[in-house]
Amino acid sequence: MSSDSSHTLVIEAGRTERHYWKDLWRYRELFYFLAWRDILVRYKQTAIGVAWAVLRPLLTMIVFTVVFGKLAKLPSEGAAPYPIMVFAGMLPWQFFASGFSDAGNSVVGNAQMISKTYFPRLIVPSSALIVALVDFGISFGILGCLMIWYGYVPNVHIVILPVFVLIAFAAALGVGLWIAALNVKYRDFRYVIPFIVQFGLYISPVGFSSSIVPEKWRLLYSLNPMVGVIDGFRWAILGGSTTLDWAGFSLSIVLVVVLLITGVMYFRRTEKTFADVI
Repeated sequence: MSSDSSHTLVIEAGRTERHYWKDLWRYRELFYFLAWRDILVRYKQTAIGVAWAVLRPLLTMIVFTVVFGKLAKLPSEGAAPYPIMVFAGMLPWQFFASGFSDAGNSVVGNAQMISKTYFPRLIVPSSALIVALVDFGISFGILGCLMIWYGYVPNVHIVILPVFVLIAFAAALGVGLWIAALNVKYRDFRYVIPFIVQFGLYISPVGFSSSIVPEKWRLLYSLNPMVGVIDGFRWAILGGSTTLDWAGFSLSIVLVVVLLITGVMYFRRTEKTFADVI
């Protein structure tokens, strides 16, 4: 009997680890599939999905405008009307909060697929952020309508906005990877996510300008990485007399990079046990 074969099976220790990043590219179609599936689930009832993406930031903007602008009499950013200033801050925060919440719950939500087949698990939380990006696009359209309503014209800084979107994406992914990995090991951790979102909303300069923070506390305040991201968005969108505290912004960017790198490292270290634990 002939034992000739045209295929050779190679079993080598550490081979999967060395080819992990290549596998991310090889499995790119799975990334597209998961992202598109999540978008369809979110918007399968189109009217409700779009309405939620519109009403959530719009109602929050109205509440913050009344509380901080009308009652507390806090100043706006530069010459921008207060509602536009709030909405410009709401955009990155909503993207960040929705992104890391979806990414944080994504691994547990895809437990059956993860326990049955191999693929780079990093694809799952990364694809979950695409839905938040779609919501961001819808909300940005609302901001455009607000600018037309108030007759406010952004300046040339707006061409740099994609850079700040990328920074917000990195921040959401970094935090999302941490939470996704912790959520697998400690299932009760999912109850912490709404608290983080609620608490972070009020300590971040969404409903007010970070310029009201005293100068001596500005760097300390920038230890919240979303401070620099939100300030960057406002600087890019509002322009004009809006200023950007580059020292605080730089600190926030460093923290975003640290969150992303450590998030990837921790996720990679723990994903080997996902199929057994989940």
